[in-house]
Amino acid sequence: MRKPLTAVLSACLASTACVADNQAAPLDTPKLAAQAPEFQGIDHWINSKPLTLQALRGKPVLLEFWTYDCINCVHVIPHVKQWHATYAPKGLVVVGVHTPEYAHERITGNVEDAVKRFGIRYPVAQDNAYATWNAYGNQYWPALYLIDPQGRVVYTHFGEGQYDETEGRIRRLLGM
Repeated sequence: MRKPLTAVLSACLASTACVADNQAAPLDTPKLAAQAPEFQGIDHWINSKPLTLQALRGKPVLLEFWTYDCINCVHVIPHVKQWHATYAPKGLVVVGVHTPEYAHERITGNVEDAVKRFGIRYPVAQDNAYATWNAYGNQYWPALYLIDPQGRVVYTHFGEGQYDETEGRIRRLLGM
């Protein structure tokens, strides 16, 4: 039984998908970029009327999957807020997709309080049923998905860090 397990572990270590540092998944080539799934099953919108990615075509969009009790998400929020403040006037649309980890995070009032407490001014979609989360095949908090003006996911990042890389991708999509 040791040989098969050793072979599997060796293959895993050789694969970039198993490397902890491989948290960014750039998709620079348009033929590799998948069409971004539409928002699905959103219970409530905060800071915005309901949005659709179809209506946002022509603009770059940064989706941030987060939940308010996740410390890693809390660490990412200041960066996302700064990108929103800096690049929204230049055309970037930032949308937070709040997908709860715990039952108390499903309560709309709690999410609204967290949005206010963190000073989030960009739209936040409350995804209690994990419908949008599942449409993206997402598995992580926090997770960032950068969508080009044609509606394709061109960059992803899971977890904290790589803020300069993410900002560089945003700038490139904005032609800066």
